Amino acid sequence: MKVLLVSLGCDKNLVDSEVMLGLLHEQKYEMVDDEALAEVIIVNTCSFIQSAKEESIATILELSLYKKQGNCKLLLVCGCLAQRYAKEIREEIPEVDGIIGSLAYEQITDIISEMLEKQKPVVCLENRQDKQGSNSLKRILTTGRHYAFLKIAEGCDKSCAYCIIPTLRGKYTSRELESLLEEAKYLVSQGVSELILVAQESTMYGVDLYKKKSLPLLLQKLEEIPDLKWIRLLYCYPEEITDELIQVMKHSKKICPYLDMPIQHVNNAMLKKMNRATNKEALQAKIRKLRQEIPGLVLRTTLITGFPGETQKEHEEVLAFIQEEKFERLGVFTYSQEEGTKAAEMSGQISEERKEKRQEQLMQAQQKISRDFHTSLVGQTFEVLIEGKGPEEGVYLGRTYMDAPDVDGLVFIHTDKLLLSGEYHLVEICDSSEYDLIGKLVEEKAKG
Repeated sequence: MKVLLVSLGCDKNLVDSEVMLGLLHEQKYEMVDDEALAEVIIVNTCSFIQSAKEESIATILELSLYKKQGNCKLLLVCGCLAQRYAKEIREEIPEVDGIIGSLAYEQITDIISEMLEKQKPVVCLENRQDKQGSNSLKRILTTGRHYAFLKIAEGCDKSCAYCIIPTLRGKYTSRELESLLEEAKYLVSQGVSELILVAQESTMYGVDLYKKKSLPLLLQKLEEIPDLKWIRLLYCYPEEITDELIQVMKHSKKICPYLDMPIQHVNNAMLKKMNRATNKEALQAKIRKLRQEIPGLVLRTTLITGFPGETQKEHEEVLAFIQEEKFERLGVFTYSQEEGTKAAEMSGQISEERKEKRQEQLMQAQQKISRDFHTSLVGQTFEVLIEGKGPEEGVYLGRTYMDAPDVDGLVFIHTDKLLLSGEYHLVEICDSSEYDLIGKLVEEKAKG
């Protein structure tokens, strides 16, 4: 049967989708990218915030039309939206044949077989077997083969007031070290040279299995893989970043001096309301230590603006903080009132108009910071991972160690040479914009 899989949401969701693709391929399903040809359509959904829910629902409704006008025999909805709104999906979108929760994706082939055999809908919201990571070697990469996300844990034990993830994904569950190393070696054998470590909270890796924070150990083991060139860390809570982790990053030859450290806010009253386990003074101290210890460090963070009860003064405190700390990479989300969270019931909900205005003010400030940072890079030479061809002839796209895929900027490289995706080249930066760099190829090809 011909299968179309649409993956929405975060990179952790993408890993789940790649595992499903691998399992389907193993059972001889044929992958297609044409909705009209697909006999089985799978939508792996997100429901983290309102905009993600709306995108997921719109995609399901659009693809449900192929039950009538295409070849589609089965329409399946997977992931967080399925986990959260299974009853509503069954009642309001009758075209959906299967609902697979966020922890049951590894059962995809069994569930399809069951639906075909019984000719009736199936709802599976729990993992029928504890097989986390056991199918990771069957993944089909969708990222271009030169980089891949390595999901090191599932779920979350934090209780941030605005977040629904612990309800959708369950308690924090680390994958065994040996399983991760096996998957990493397999990915590198397939041509991957950059591994990007992801989890809901990467810095807590191993606490449940090994009774201690084991991310430093995992990183040291990954660094021993011969053909692995870059290791990148995402989703590290500031209060959980230990001196040991900092030292491992500092002395590593493969871990990119790049850290994604979401802080969400800086005002102490707001942080307390959000149930974040830190404060402004601790954040400032951690940022200072990171910058002092790790040469060339690029910090990425995210903020939530318009949290219930946030005053104009508290908003201005955030604005002053980012202007002072000058994060090289920064994103701002407007607060999303999610049912089932503590924050949804709080008084002082702020209008969308005010939230969006505050978001715009913060991003305007960050735009200047980003522009100044990129201007400072002109004249310097960096090793760049080639991603592919650019929009014009003789232009290629790439990333430096300072740029995570999809969320950060690109380097536009002008050259008459033929460059291949996955290659590393030395590039001199000639010009810049707010978020991107422009460079020329340095003749000597970077080793690696």
